[in-house]
Order: sequence, then structure tokens, then C-alpha cells
Amino acid sequence: MHGVQPLRHAQRLIRVARLRGREAPVYRGCWRAAVLLLQEEGLGYFFTGSIAVGEKKRGLEERHRWYHDNLTRHAAEALLLSNGQDGSYLLRKSNERENLYSLSVRGKDSVKHFHVEHTGTSFKFGFNEFSSLKELVMHFANQPLIGSETGTLIVLKHPYPRKVEEPSIYESVRVHTAMQTGRTERDLVPNAPSLGTKEGYLIKQGKIVKNWKTRWFTLHRNELKYFKDQTATEPIRALDLTECSAVQFDYSQERVNCFCLVFPLRTYYLCAKTGIEADEWIKILRWKLSQIRKQLEQHNATLSS
Repeated sequence: MHGVQPLRHAQRLIRVARLRGREAPVYRGCWRAAVLLLQEEGLGYFFTGSIAVGEKKRGLEERHRWYHDNLTRHAAEALLLSNGQDGSYLLRKSNERENLYSLSVRGKDSVKHFHVEHTGTSFKFGFNEFSSLKELVMHFANQPLIGSETGTLIVLKHPYPRKVEEPSIYESVRVHTAMQTGRTERDLVPNAPSLGTKEGYLIKQGKIVKNWKTRWFTLHRNELKYFKDQTATEPIRALDLTECSAVQFDYSQERVNCFCLVFPLRTYYLCAKTGIEADEWIKILRWKLSQIRKQLEQHNATLSS
């Protein structure tokens, strides 16, 4: 492909795009001329091969207003939880690999993340493979239904825009004084609790009568709440994870896919439908506990310094 003249290659791409009614694949070595001609003709395109990454990102940003490029997982969750709704979603660049994207989707009280892989010639999402970005976008336009191991089904309804109108209004400073506390720049430790949300049905063992009941669980910040079902608005109980000492698999019950949360006054026994689902819950709960310990260590270090 390096030996093909850019102009001739671009003209051939235009014919292919018109004939097939789809986006044209633009190869490295001749992308500038090809893209300019395709844009003049009003035709779509996507890049293949090791082309300029910056140009590829600009193409996504210009054509898809719900592509958020380098938005972090934390920021995506904060945006969708605070300003989105059930079925809101956005596409962002994954920090794992160059050809990997993340689709962040809001459920009822959590944000789920799914991989979208760009192979160079197609886009893979779930069980489907799309030959172009345009086909992938059309798939989202038809509001597909997606589900995960937790059994939660979400309809992708509302693409979350990258740009939102903002008022140019600022508060006036009326009082500004500095307290002479002796603190320095080293004391300015930025800190915020991780969101790391998750939700789904789990089977829970009762406290007094040791029967098992299905409950809807939501994990948000440092709280694990459980409800009678997914439609309930008030939780039966909210567990403060700062008081939890351990999360581990449990094999003492006559059930499979069980794990437990150890608190000072009680151990909660929970079971998932599948081993994969139980493993997901354990991983994110353990991660939460590790974040809580880190924050506590940072706080203690600040106090002692």
C-alpha cells in the first residue's frame, strides 16, 4: 500500500464508498490526501493500520458528540451518576490498550463499563462485529439492549454529549483571609472517594432465621445497600464498608458461588447466580476496602506530620 499514489488511492476509495454505501478504509501512507478528498465528497471514512493517532481521535470527536476521548473511568461515573439517567452512555478511550475503547453505561444506581475493540478493520462490541464506526453508531441509534453477568438489562437510550452548555456566571469574592496555621504545600493532599459502582441481584442469608432471600444490591462509594427488589426506593439496610474487615469466598454454606463480608457484629453471607458474578463482586468489594485503607493511611500520615 505504500507504493500507491495518494490521489489515485483516494479516488478509488470514493468509488468504493459510493458503491457499497459505507465508510471507506483509509490506509497509512496516503491518509492526508484521501481524507481531504473524502471530506470534500461528503463521504465517511475510518483509519486502518498505524496511522496518525491524533487524526484518528479528531475524527471520532468531530463526528460523534458522545465520544469523550481521554475521560477517565472515575470521571465517566461521576458525570453519568450526577447528570445522566437510566440508559445514558458515552464512549471513551480505554487506558489499557491503544485499540481499545470503553462504553460506560448508567443503570439505575450504578455505571457499568464494556469494552469496544477496534481491530483495524472492524469494531467488536459484545457478540457483534461492525465493519465500520458508522455501523456501530447505527447499532446504538436503534437503542440496543445489553446485559452483564449480574443479570441487569439496560437499554442504551441517551448518548451523553461531550459538550454541554454552561453559564458564564461566577460568584464574587467578598471575604478572603488566610489563617496562619503553619501548613505548607505538602499538606495539600488531593483526596476523593472512588465511585466504583455496581448493582445486581444476590441471594442473602437471614440474620435470625437462616433462610435465603433474593435482594437487590447497590454499591456506591463506601456503602453497600440492599433492597427488597429493584423497584424499591428505600433500602432494607445500608452497610458501611469502612467497618468491613474482609471479603472472601465462603464454602461453609450448602450453596455455590457464595462469599461473605465480615463486620465486627455480624458476617453477611451472599450468593451469586454464577461464579463469574461472585468473582466480580468480590473483586470490586476488595478494591473498595483497599481504597478505604489507603485513605485512612493518608489521613493518619497527614495528622502525624
